[in-house]
Amino acid sequence: MGPEDLISRRNFLARALQAGLTGTLVAGGGILFYDPDGPMPPVVQAVSLPDFSISGIKKQLCIVHGPDRKKSLRSAFQALGGMESFIRPKDRVLIKVNAAFATPPQLGATTHPELVSETVRMCIESGAAYVAVTDNPINDPQSCFELTGIGPAARQAGARVILPDPGAFAPLTVPNARLIRNWPVMVGPFEGITRVIGMAPVKDHHRSGASMTLKNWYGLLGGRRNIFHQDIHTIIQELSIMIRPSLVILDGVAAMVRNGPTGGSFSDLRRTDTLIVGTDPVAVDAVGASLLQRSLDQLPFLEKAEAAGAGTVNYESLNPIRITAG
Repeated sequence: MGPEDLISRRNFLARALQAGLTGTLVAGGGILFYDPDGPMPPVVQAVSLPDFSISGIKKQLCIVHGPDRKKSLRSAFQALGGMESFIRPKDRVLIKVNAAFATPPQLGATTHPELVSETVRMCIESGAAYVAVTDNPINDPQSCFELTGIGPAARQAGARVILPDPGAFAPLTVPNARLIRNWPVMVGPFEGITRVIGMAPVKDHHRSGASMTLKNWYGLLGGRRNIFHQDIHTIIQELSIMIRPSLVILDGVAAMVRNGPTGGSFSDLRRTDTLIVGTDPVAVDAVGASLLQRSLDQLPFLEKAEAAGAGTVNYESLNPIRITAG
């Protein structure tokens, strides 16, 4: 990562308001570790992310069937009025991928590089002035972005790859949250951003039951984030209101139906040949749940996210467009 990608914590916070982020300062001391039995810590200094959802358009959903990711992606956006309906000239776009593990893309544990490159190209074709791709992987970030193919795909298509840097994290508090309070979140890459796209594969998850676009925001958390596994469905609920994306893309072309979230064998995958694009992450994940053959009872975070106002589990109410890509 070059010097231009490094955002010092001090400089970022100083420019937070200009970038569309809001900060709050309250006297008292905060903590960075979750105690489920203790009182909620006071908010001492909190940065909150703006709402990146696109005003003036109704919630949209497209379900595409087909084995070719690039064709399915192009077909989805064509059906939704084109990428230019979401990305306008001079927009600055941040794509949050799942690059958690240093594994090849064929194993389905991470965002597929074909989707990354094609999305970047479509954003640039629509006039985006800047496109960046980011994540805070579990394994070594440099290795994860290279071995998954995400880094090369993003750069070759014209995007900047932003790896996690200590200066890019700041304490963030989600309103009325129990877990994400004064918690370090990788907010640096959001500076100056006008559109946010979440992009994730459909995967089994041994704790939450599934990992899709809502769980994908977990990658922005810093600190000892593994402690949130104690209350995984609540943390996903809070993530669903921490980030209000412009749109999300869920890759169910080859769903990881067992041994998630890492998998490791082709036998863990099932061809479901489905790509879902939408502006309602809860609805998109509800479609993904059907690919995993999981009920709402098996994935409590979906109804919890709906209750928090992040979207609807009744994706049929959005009158989804269903098409087949050749």
